Amino acid sequence: MAGRFFDQWKVGDRIAHEIHRTVTETDNLIISTLTHNPQPLHLDTEYASATEFGRIVVNGTFTFALMVGLSVGDTTLGTLVANLGYDKVTMPKPVFIGDTLRAETEVVELKSSKSRPNAGIVTFQHRALNQREEIVCQCLRMALLKRSGG
Repeated sequence: MAGRFFDQWKVGDRIAHEIHRTVTETDNLIISTLTHNPQPLHLDTEYASATEFGRIVVNGTFTFALMVGLSVGDTTLGTLVANLGYDKVTMPKPVFIGDTLRAETEVVELKSSKSRPNAGIVTFQHRALNQREEIVCQCLRMALLKRSGG
């Protein structure tokens, strides 16, 4: 399913995204090294085993980016003008290597653009859940989307 145009959304629309993804050690290593994040909780098995988690915790920026990425095909693919911002990002549960994540999205606000008559702002609430149905990440995402025919 391609992304929807601004005028195709309604407040309260919900999508359970079909793509699921199992997090690998390579995912965590790559995001941590690409972003120059030396946090031993993400990279050092011995260090992480001595924490309350008892093992490596996946870098939260990966979890956040995966959550948004899982939503793109159903929300903004081909209709996005720009992402305007993210708000209220929370990570209530840790993600571990081997967890399988999925995402859900709900439209919480629609606003016409004052400066772009052929576009509008959709506020999505994204949630990532693990295989135990625990929310591991959530946020509000404000996206400027094209209107259909415009």
